[in-house]
Amino acid sequence: MKLVKHLLDSKGRHVISVTPETSVLDAIKLMAEKSIGSLVVMNGEELCGILSERDYARKVIIKGRSSQSTQVSEIMSTTVFTTTSAQTVNDCMELMTEKHFRHLPVVEDNKVIGMISIGDLVQAIISDQQEEIHQLEQYISGQ
Repeated sequence: MKLVKHLLDSKGRHVISVTPETSVLDAIKLMAEKSIGSLVVMNGEELCGILSERDYARKVIIKGRSSQSTQVSEIMSTTVFTTTSAQTVNDCMELMTEKHFRHLPVVEDNKVIGMISIGDLVQAIISDQQEEIHQLEQYISGQ
């Protein structure tokens, strides 16, 4: 069973973040530029929130707020679930499904060392299943 560590080893550990004072417009531009759906919000090295496209849609667009004059701190989610590199992919999938979110910061020694998405988890589960099918086929055929 794959661990979060294995995902980070293959996808990288680069963390893209903004500060609470960043304008929502700048944060959304950064997400678009990097083709990502969320950003961690950091106050120095402290994780203080997460900003997702869902936060933007529900707290800015629908409410008619200005992206340029609204700060990330005004719309970010402050309850942030995290994981460690030792957690299994399945554990993370269960948490994300149960709590209805799509991005999960990876934290070690109180530092954010990576970010995984539901897409990363689905891809890892599919890869594991394909490998298991291949092994079973080899076993059945006597190879």
